Amino acid sequence: MKILLIEDEVNVASFIKKGFEEDDYSVDVANDGALGLGLACKNKYDLVILDIVLPNLNGIEVCKKIRERLGLLPPVIMLTALGTTDDVVRGLETGADDYLVKPFKFRELLARAKALMRRKNNIVEPKIYKIADLEFNQELKRVTRNKKEIQLTLREFRLLEYLIMNENKILSRVEILENVWDVNFDMGTNVVDVYINYLRNKIDKNFTLKLIQTVVGRGYILKAK
Repeated sequence: MKILLIEDEVNVASFIKKGFEEDDYSVDVANDGALGLGLACKNKYDLVILDIVLPNLNGIEVCKKIRERLGLLPPVIMLTALGTTDDVVRGLETGADDYLVKPFKFRELLARAKALMRRKNNIVEPKIYKIADLEFNQELKRVTRNKKEIQLTLREFRLLEYLIMNENKILSRVEILENVWDVNFDMGTNVVDVYINYLRNKIDKNFTLKLIQTVVGRGYILKAK
């Protein structure tokens, strides 16, 4: 497994590189955003670990460009000292798969990295799903309702995908966090509620039939009736 680490703090980069190499991973290190983006586009990596505050090109822009040029893979973990809900949402909105606030314990980073790489290696066959007048094309990453295309961010698409895979099932916030973000964030954050609202504004707002429903005290459910 090959990992790209984009981190300008020499001591942090050395610490992370050593930890992954001791676990038999190969690690390339870039100390600025532009160099990291170049490596990401030139080589094939199983995971990118990306700091946000970087010289030449910040991590937010690097992540955006990785997604524009490479699509959903490789998975990206963002590292940053910024940890408010707005910061979490902003990082994930760019296409990052996970978000770890500094300082952190290496074993937590390792566990999250392994979870993302496992998911990357177990991609299921794409399908087209229909719920009422909503059509979800897993392969083309295309969503329509009443035949009108709906533009979703990567995170919104993954959230909708998880809701669809569990149609008619009540999903708790913890379940959504663990399966859409692969981790259990501090439950003080309302990132799930924020993204549910994003989805509702795009797929339910202008329709009489509301597909995403709140079950008070339990979570959310997607159903046609």
